[in-house]
Amino acid sequence: MEIEKHPLEPFLPSNAKVLFLGSFPPQQKRWSMPFFYPNFLNDMWRIWGLIFFNDSNHFIVEGQKKFDYQKVVDFCNKYGFAIFDTASAVRRLQDNASDKFLEVVEETDLEKLLSQIPQCKAIVTTGEKATDVLSEKYGCAKPAVGKFEMVTIGGKSYQFFRMPSSSRAYPLALTKKAETYQILKPFFEEI
Repeated sequence: MEIEKHPLEPFLPSNAKVLFLGSFPPQQKRWSMPFFYPNFLNDMWRIWGLIFFNDSNHFIVEGQKKFDYQKVVDFCNKYGFAIFDTASAVRRLQDNASDKFLEVVEETDLEKLLSQIPQCKAIVTTGEKATDVLSEKYGCAKPAVGKFEMVTIGGKSYQFFRMPSSSRAYPLALTKKAETYQILKPFFEEI
């Protein structure tokens, strides 16, 4: 089976207080923009639209089934959303975007990422696979959904939050997902 290398560079604004970690991007045929959480059926940008702008469509290009790349990037830069994934290379065991059919071939060097964002205080995993990879690699407890545990990486301690998956396959209403993610907002209000 073909090994896929990560198609995006880590997004690491210098003011980042939080590093979001998914598992790995979907296949490019499912992208609506060249950025993280690109699948139009993924709720990540709807969640943040609700939390910051009280509008789940805030990041959607009007009349189109795609996210506004520049609006998303500007938002992430302004509020210091660092984003990457726990896997830098994977094999897809089935021809889909499901995490349960991803085999992690190469884990991301989180120490290297975190060294580039020294103000970072928290790491957020956005699904089961990402949570498993991080907790297994660093020998820490898996947080309950919407909660955190402490994790030490590269000699520094971080709050390690586990959020519900933003995938539509995760059976939770958008408003309930946003309520859970809302606990992270104080990190961005400090900027």
